[in-house]
Amino acid sequence: MSAHTPLHPDGPLSLALAVVGSSTAPLLLLDETLKVIAASTSFCVAFDVDPDRIVDRFLGEIGTGEWNKPQLRVLLEATADGNAAIAAYEMDLKGMKAGVRRLVINAQRLNYSNADPVRLLMTIEDVTAAREGEKQKDDLLREKAILLQELQHRVANSLQIIASVILQSARKSTSEETRINLRDAHSRVMSVAALQQQLAASRLGAVELEPYFTQLCKSIAASMIHDPTRLKLTVEADESSTDADVSVSLGLVVTELVINALKHAFPGGRSGTIVVAYRSHGPNWTLSVRDDGVGMPRDAASATPGLGTSIVEALARQLKARIQVESGSHGTLVSVIHSQLAAVENPLLGASA
Repeated sequence: MSAHTPLHPDGPLSLALAVVGSSTAPLLLLDETLKVIAASTSFCVAFDVDPDRIVDRFLGEIGTGEWNKPQLRVLLEATADGNAAIAAYEMDLKGMKAGVRRLVINAQRLNYSNADPVRLLMTIEDVTAAREGEKQKDDLLREKAILLQELQHRVANSLQIIASVILQSARKSTSEETRINLRDAHSRVMSVAALQQQLAASRLGAVELEPYFTQLCKSIAASMIHDPTRLKLTVEADESSTDADVSVSLGLVVTELVINALKHAFPGGRSGTIVVAYRSHGPNWTLSVRDDGVGMPRDAASATPGLGTSIVEALARQLKARIQVESGSHGTLVSVIHSQLAAVENPLLGASA
C-alpha cells in the first residue's frame, strides 16, 4: 500500500488505510474530489499501476486515463454527497496490456464523524473470465437450440414421409385386413407427428393441455374421419399444464382411446360424437374419452386385449393412474384417473383396439 497522507495514528482513517493496505481485493480510498488517498497493492498489481505514482492523483488520471469514465465519476460524486451508493456497477476497462476487462464496481461513503473529511471506499472485481464463460455457455445453448430445432424439423419430415408410404401401401393392398391395419398404423404415425409438433412449439417447457389435445385431435380427425358431418371429435379441457414427458404419455393415451372409439363405437356408418376431456384438481387429474356410440359388447371383458388396450394400460401404469370403464347402450366412457388417495389396480380397457 502507498498512503502518505498525514494522519493521527489512532484516527478512524488510519483504520481505513490499514484495511485498504491489507486487502487482497483491489481497493481504492478516495476523497470527495475523487483523489486517491490510498490503493491496495492488489489494485496496483491487477491494473499495472506504479504504487508510488497513484496517491494524490485523481481517479481519471490513473494509468493512461482509462479510469476517466464520465458515468463512473457521476456515480462516485453522488456517493460522496451521500445521495447514493454504488452497488455492482459493471463497466468495461481498456488497459494497455490486459486489453478490455469487465469490472464490477462497488463504492460507499465512510461514515465515522461529521467533522472528518469525506472518504469513499471503492472495490473492484474483475469478472471478465466469468462473463466470458457465461457468453460461451449462452452460445452453446443457442447452438444447441438451433440443432434441436433442425432435428425436430427432420423428425417431422420423416414422420410425414413414413405416414405417406403407409397410406400408399394401404391403398394398394388387396387384403381388407391389411388395409385396416395399415390405416391404423398411419393414424398412429400421424398422431405421433402431431405430438412432436406440439411439443416442439412448447420448447420442452410446460405444455398447455387444451391446445395440445385440440391439435392432436385435429390430426387424428384429418386422417381417420372421412365425413366430418357424420362424426365429430371435440375437446373439453381446463387450463391445466404439465411437463413435456407427462404430456407425451397423455397424448398417446388420447390417441389410442380415440382410435378405439372410431373403430368400434359407430359401426355401419352411424353418426355420433367423441369428446376428449381433462380436469385437474391439485395433483389429481382425470383424462377421459367418451362417445355416444353403440357401447361395448357384453363379452368385451373376457376378450383378449388388443394392441391399443395394452398401450393404454402400460401408459396408465407409467402415469401411476387407474383406468375406469363405463359402457351402455348410450355409449362408452373410458377414464384414466390419477389420484394420490387411491391406488386401484387397472382393469382391462374392454374391446380390443
